[in-house]
Amino acid sequence: MRDLRGLGRVRALVRRIDAATPPGRDRAVDALRVVAILGVVLGHWLVTALVADSGTLRAASPLRYQPELAPVSWVFQTLALFFLVGGHTAAKGYAAARARGVGYRRWLRARLARLFRPVAVVLTVWAVAAGVLLGSGVSLLTVHTLLKLVLSPLWFLLVYAVLTAATPLVARLHPLWPLAVVLHVDLVRFGFDGPAWLGWINLPAGWLVPYCLGAMWGQGRPRGRLAGWVLLIGGVVVTAGLVLVGGYPAAMVGVPGAPVSNLNPPTLAAVTFGLAQCGAALLLRGPLRRAMARPAAWAAVALVNLSAMTIFLWHQTAMMAVTVTTLRPAGPLAGLHTVPDGPGWVVDRLLWLPVFAVALLICWAAFHSYEAGRPRKGGSRVVRRGGRPVRGGRPTRGAGQVAERNV
Repeated sequence: MRDLRGLGRVRALVRRIDAATPPGRDRAVDALRVVAILGVVLGHWLVTALVADSGTLRAASPLRYQPELAPVSWVFQTLALFFLVGGHTAAKGYAAARARGVGYRRWLRARLARLFRPVAVVLTVWAVAAGVLLGSGVSLLTVHTLLKLVLSPLWFLLVYAVLTAATPLVARLHPLWPLAVVLHVDLVRFGFDGPAWLGWINLPAGWLVPYCLGAMWGQGRPRGRLAGWVLLIGGVVVTAGLVLVGGYPAAMVGVPGAPVSNLNPPTLAAVTFGLAQCGAALLLRGPLRRAMARPAAWAAVALVNLSAMTIFLWHQTAMMAVTVTTLRPAGPLAGLHTVPDGPGWVVDRLLWLPVFAVALLICWAAFHSYEAGRPRKGGSRVVRRGGRPVRGGRPTRGAGQVAERNV
């Protein structure tokens, strides 16, 4: 009987979320955001190893020891989707804000608050954790390794924030312009032996390409499927040529010890690979919209979107917490503390993924409220039904917020 009541509550939640979503909302965009966040999480969990070595933990990558695993990075490196969706939602959100008479500063402040409020919590927690670890005798090298894994993904948020702030200008910019910048930077850097620092120009320019595409999409362009096919086929062909003929790395993520990284800073190969992903995303709009018409599928996507930043910020912490708490004098655990130098490590790591997921769920339970924000004192919750706000009632947070959130 208790199980039946629980199932009934889940079904009621699904119905409320579906009813609270405005009819005009493009659910495919939210689905793409979920694909992007899950790609980053699974990618980091699969290509990041913490090796126990003489009482310390050091970072390693299976891609260094097993370069044949490079295709894994093609599946899980989904950063271009983040910027595509970000450009789409920012352009639409800014246009809607202007239509309501909301100024640029107020709009930008609201968007950046949703980004950086949960970041402050991560930094505070890890500042305390680092002090506790050092005070308990953990080596400086181990603490440095852990902090680097936590802080390194934050570069994404800084670039994302800059592009968000530039949305009114970006919305008028054609993506071929930043693509041309990336092309010329790589030409000088690799073709004419230019300085390495020149590559960092590609950090904003490279991710500006999918962001501009997203902004165009948010303004209703491109409309047909032809653009999707051109981006997908052209991106695949050019990326393959750059890897096979141009000497670019096959892995679309950074590999420790490799002379060139496609991601740090972004190379032309990473950008053209991202264009292929954007093309695939545009082609999947129709199928995703049909899939999201199912209330259960949409409810799952909506709830993940409400916690997208929490998942992004805490997934590395979840993995490290499992790794550190399972260290034992008897020896390292396979797939967790061992060198990722063979297929056996991959199999063992796959078995650890559910444990990482449980740890991430615990982090979510502890910190997701900082992403959602606190309702104003004395304010009543607003639920959108059929696109119109309805005050009062007892809706869920997901039902009330999913219509507004575009992280």
